[in-house]
Amino acid sequence: MTYRLHIDIPLEMNEEEAKNVSISLLSIFAGEESDAVILNALGVKEINYRLGHDEDRQKSNYFMKNENGHVNNKKSKIVVPEVLTNDQNLV
Repeated sequence: MTYRLHIDIPLEMNEEEAKNVSISLLSIFAGEESDAVILNALGVKEINYRLGHDEDRQKSNYFMKNENGHVNNKKSKIVVPEVLTNDQNLV
């Protein structure tokens, strides 16, 4: 059985600011190679996310908005790279 960690962070700002803050927050999870090493050690292979809106009853993702202003309902994804540590380097 797979469990998922759901984190809900209210961002009380306009859409563009919410996107920027969200990207900054997501970079905490996967911004550096050292983050990937930690995530690898914890068994995390990917991080799925979306930027939603409280008044939108669908599970829309405001990161995926087309030129007509329509949003997608697919989650965005960060694939955590597998990083070899010194202990894992191949000879």
